Order: sequence, then structure tokens, then C-alpha cells
Amino acid sequence: MFNEVIKSIEKNKIIAIIRGVAKEQLIPLADALYKGGIRLIEVTYSANGKISDTETAERISILAKKFEGKMLVGAGTVLTKKQVALTKKAGGKFIISPDTNKIVIKKTKRLGLVSMPGALTPSEIEAAHRAGADFVKLFPVSSLGPEYVKAVSAPLSHIKLLAVGGVDLDNISSFLKAGVCGFGLGSNIVDKKLLEANDFEEITELAKKYVSEVM
Repeated sequence: MFNEVIKSIEKNKIIAIIRGVAKEQLIPLADALYKGGIRLIEVTYSANGKISDTETAERISILAKKFEGKMLVGAGTVLTKKQVALTKKAGGKFIISPDTNKIVIKKTKRLGLVSMPGALTPSEIEAAHRAGADFVKLFPVSSLGPEYVKAVSAPLSHIKLLAVGGVDLDNISSFLKAGVCGFGLGSNIVDKKLLEANDFEEITELAKKYVSEVM
């Protein structure tokens, strides 16, 4: 399964980020994203504790069971070993963090999950790779733009990079050309206004637009 997750990320390129979505909207949202061509979903832990880790793990479990064989579900904003373990137990397949934490990376690898820590500078990116990261999440990537990604990618071409933070329909192709192999997309694809209106059909259409840009 580990290798299948790696291949799926490389093939499908887009990981939709679900943050703070009501439990009753989870399945309709995931279904809308699936219809739009999304095959990877990240459910984020709540750093401020507004949503408990147990609740987040339950949401991962709900989606992992419902969309088994159709989509891969993982966790985001993972800051502790406990969250890694909860994700594994819930059926999550990958771990995404905003930072490079060797303890989290090692726990992730020990449990057979795909590791995607966050980094920005060349030193951070290489440190994450040396610690065992399978992909390194460039975050926040929009702060420096495609030219920065291109410059960093040249000497670090052995590392698989994901672009996260401010990626939209206007710049996604530029980041792809600059050297990243995938993206994490939050509110630009899981649009809050569309969610509030329960307009899942429009979310599907939005997902299709993003998928067409990377395929």
C-alpha cells in the first residue's frame, strides 16, 4: 500500500485539504471532490484544540471507510506522534505537517505511512529528506513564487516537492513547470462560501478545473 500511495500522489498531484468542515458535510464534500477528479484528501488536525484529535481521527476514519478503493485519505497539521498513531488507526495513509519535525517523521515511517513534512529553505528541505520524508511540502509557497521553486529544485532535484499555500488556478501551472510534483489545495478548492450554501455541484466543477490544469 505504501508504494501505491506514493504513485497515487505522483499521478493525481492534487491533495484537497479539508479543515474545520462540519461532520455532516464530510461525505457530500468528499463525494463532490471525487466527482471532480480528486483522489487524495487531507483532513487537518486542529492546532488550537477547537476540534479534538479524537474527533479529527474519527473524521478520517469516516472518509477512509466510505471511499475505500476510490480515494486515499490522510492527515494534515500533524504536530505530534500521538496524531500520527491516531491517523494510522483511523485508516489514514499519509501524514502532512506544517513543519519539519524529525520525531513525527520517524513515527510516520515506523508505522508505514507516507511522510510529507513542511519546509521552505534549502537547508530545511534537505533536513526533512534526510530524516526520511517521502515528499517535502513547500509552505507557504506563494510567498516566494514559482521562481523560488525553480531555483531550489535545481540543486535538490532528488527530492519530491509539493506546493502548498496560496496555489490557485492562475499560478498552479507555473508551479508545476517550476518543478513541484503535486499540490495541497485548501480554501481555493474547498470553497467556504460554496460549503455554506451546500453547493456541492459547484465544488465539483471547481475541482474539475484544477484537475485539468495538472493533467
